[in-house]
Amino acid sequence: MATISELIRTEDNGTISFGDYTLAAKAKLDNYEVGGDIYKVKTFKEITKLERNGLFVYESVPGTAVTGFKQTADAVEFTVEGPEDAQITLELAEGSEYEVTVDGESAGIMKTNLGGKLSVSVELEGNDAVAVRVEKR
Repeated sequence: MATISELIRTEDNGTISFGDYTLAAKAKLDNYEVGGDIYKVKTFKEITKLERNGLFVYESVPGTAVTGFKQTADAVEFTVEGPEDAQITLELAEGSEYEVTVDGESAGIMKTNLGGKLSVSVELEGNDAVAVRVEKR
């Protein structure tokens, strides 16, 4: 399994990768700029959290490593790794329906709450990495 030793980095394709679930103590990196947006990541074995321009984007409990994170107006996609199953919360458009795909299989259509949060459980134990795609319907 791979962790992001820099805590957050920009990939050659313009996506970002972040998180290190192997850390025993909290680590954070602030003011990381990508495409005019400012990112902040907090990560360790118990939680990984990403903010963009001061707003919530991603959180996993326990901590995870995320690669290829890309968010558009209608979709979020990334690959996630971790030592055990994780609960992932994403900030999306409030009161909207999303088709959720985990590891190539449909997890169904889910609706965000009034705050725009959507939670997805991902089975990571025993898997190298799991691809997640959340697309607005």
